[in-house]
Amino acid sequence: MRILRLFSFLLLLAVSAQAQVATIIPAPVSYQAKSGSYNLMDKMAGPIVAGSPAERVAAGHLATSLGLKGKQWETKTTAKAGQKPITVALNTKAAPNLGKEGYTLEVTPKGITIRANEPAGLFYGVQSLVQLTEANQIAACSIEDYPRFGWRGLMLDVSRHFFTKEEVKSFIDQMARYKLNTFHWHLTDDNGWRIEIKSYPKLTQVGACRVPRIGRWGEVAAPGVDEPATDCGFYTQEDIREIVAYASMKHITIVPEIDVPGHSMAAVAAYPELCCTQDPTIRVNPGSNFAEWFGDGKFKMFIDNTLDPSSELVYEFLDKVFTEVAALFPGQYIHIGGDECYYGYWEQDPDCQALMKKEGMTALHDLQSYFNKRLEKIILAKGKKLIGWDEILEGGLAPSAAVMSWRGTKGGIEAAKMGHEVVMTPTSFCYLDYMQGDPTLEPPVYSWLTVQRSYNYEPVPTGVDPKYILGGQGNLWSEKIPNLRTAQYMTYPRAFALAEVFWTPASRKNWDDFARRMEKEFQRCDALQYRYYPNVYDAVVWPRLKDGKLMVELRSEMPGQEIYYTIDGTMPDAYTSKYTAPIELPELPITLRVTTYRNGKQTSRTITLTREQLLEREARMKYFENMFE
Repeated sequence: MRILRLFSFLLLLAVSAQAQVATIIPAPVSYQAKSGSYNLMDKMAGPIVAGSPAERVAAGHLATSLGLKGKQWETKTTAKAGQKPITVALNTKAAPNLGKEGYTLEVTPKGITIRANEPAGLFYGVQSLVQLTEANQIAACSIEDYPRFGWRGLMLDVSRHFFTKEEVKSFIDQMARYKLNTFHWHLTDDNGWRIEIKSYPKLTQVGACRVPRIGRWGEVAAPGVDEPATDCGFYTQEDIREIVAYASMKHITIVPEIDVPGHSMAAVAAYPELCCTQDPTIRVNPGSNFAEWFGDGKFKMFIDNTLDPSSELVYEFLDKVFTEVAALFPGQYIHIGGDECYYGYWEQDPDCQALMKKEGMTALHDLQSYFNKRLEKIILAKGKKLIGWDEILEGGLAPSAAVMSWRGTKGGIEAAKMGHEVVMTPTSFCYLDYMQGDPTLEPPVYSWLTVQRSYNYEPVPTGVDPKYILGGQGNLWSEKIPNLRTAQYMTYPRAFALAEVFWTPASRKNWDDFARRMEKEFQRCDALQYRYYPNVYDAVVWPRLKDGKLMVELRSEMPGQEIYYTIDGTMPDAYTSKYTAPIELPELPITLRVTTYRNGKQTSRTITLTREQLLEREARMKYFENMFE
C-alpha cells in the first residue's frame, strides 16, 4: 500500500510538472519534464547546428525567432568543444511514429536537439521550442509529437473586404505558429473578384471594384447606375506566386476558392453573358442587401448572381479560369464553393429547362449536380481535385469530389459514408466571424461561438470511418472584418482552440490546462503586437424559462474565476452576491449585472441585462445555439 501511495504521489508530481512547464499550443502528443533548464543567454549557448539545406532552412526560422530575445544566433555545421548547441537534424532513418509532420525535441542544460523525418517536422519542432522559451530559459524536457489530422486549416474571405499581400502574409505567419497547415483563400464572391485571370481581364478591371460604402453590412445603399466604382483590390498572378512561395516556406498549402455557380455577382458584373438573365446593369455588390432569407436555408435573390449551367460559354470560361488557377497553386485541391446557389433564374430560363428535360432531371438541384460534374472533369484535367461546400452533395456528388461540411456535420457524415474525403468545418464550432463574447459587449453578429465551445469540438462523428476525415478548419467570413487587426481579434483565441482540436490526440485535450497555456500565449501575442480577443474572462449569461419562472445560469470559461452579480441597481464587485446556483429573477423591472474575479482582482467587463433583454435572449436561444454549453 505504501508503495502504491508513493507511486501515486510521484505520478501526481509528474503530471503537475507537465502542467506547470509545458506551454505549447497545440499540446504535444507526449511531454516529459526533466530536471534543469537551458539558458539561451549562457555565453556558451549555441550555435544552431544544421547541415543539409533543409536543416539550415529550419535553423534560419529558429535563429529569427530566438533573435527576438536579444541575441544573434549563428548557424554552423558543427559545434566547438564546450559549446551548448541547438541541433536541428533530419533523421537518417525515418521514425515511423512521426510521419511527415512529427518531430522529437530534447532539451537539456547542455544542449537542445530537434529531429524529424521531413522538413515540416523540423519547422513544427522549432515552433514548439520557441513557445517553451520563458525569460531566456527553456525547461528541460523530452517531447514526441505529431498531428492527429493532415488538414488543419483557416479560411480567409478576401472578397467582402480585401486584404493586401503583406496582410495575407501576416495572417499566414500567425497560422504557422500553431502548426496550422492549410490556408483556404476565398478569392471570389458577389463582392469582389480578387485574382488576376489573364484570359478575362475584366474580372479584375470590373469585378475587383465596387462603389465605396461605409456602414452596417447588408444595410448600405445599392450602387447607383453611374456611380464610380473606386473601391478596388486584387492580387496579380505575381502576387499569388509570391504568397504561395511564402506560405510554402511555412509549410502551409494554399487552397484557392473560386465560388461558383452561385456567389458569382462579381464575375457576372464583368461578363453578363455568363448568367441566365445576361443583365448588363448588374454591378459588384458593395454590401447592400440583394436577397430575402426565409429561414431553414431558403432564400430568394433579387439580382442574378448565378452562372448559367446550360451555357457552353460558361464551361469555356471555367476551363480557362481554372487553367490559370491550377498553374498558380501547387496544392492538390481547388475549392469550387457551390454553396447557397439560387435556382430561381434557372427555373425561369428556357435553356436551363430544355437541358433538364434532355438529361431527364426532375429537380433544380440536379442541374447544379450536372454543373459540378462537368466542372470536376475540368479540374481533374488540370491535375487537381475538386472540393466544395456540402451543398455539392445535393443532386448527386461528383465521383472524386471532397466535401467541406459547414451546415453542421450531416453533409460530412453523408459524404464519408459514401467513401468521399471530408473536411469538417461546422458553423457551430468553426465559424470565427461569430460573436465570441456577450452580445451586449460585442459588435452584433447573428450567432455566438465561445472559445470553449470551439475547443470541445470532435471532428470525427460517431459511426464514421476516421480515414475519410481529412481534418477541419476555422472559417473567417469578412462581411464585418474590414482590416487585419479585426481579423486577428476574431480569429484568436478560437483558432488556438481549433489548432489543438486538429493536432492533439483527443485523449490529451484538457480545457483547464489549455486555458492556462492560452493565457501564456496572450503574453506572446502582446510582444508580437498580434491582436486577439482578450475577454474570455467575461461571464456567460444563460437565461431559461422553467415553469413560467425566469432562471439565469451564470458560467465562466476561465478556470479559477468567481462570479458576482447584483439585481438591485448597484454595480457588482467581490463583496456583492456570489453566484453559486441558478438565480430565479423576480417578476419586477430589475437589471442583472454580472462580473468575474480571480485572486481578488476583477478579470472581466460588467455585463448588464434588463429583465426584458433576458426574456428576449431566452426566446432567441435558437440563434445562439453555438453558445458555450
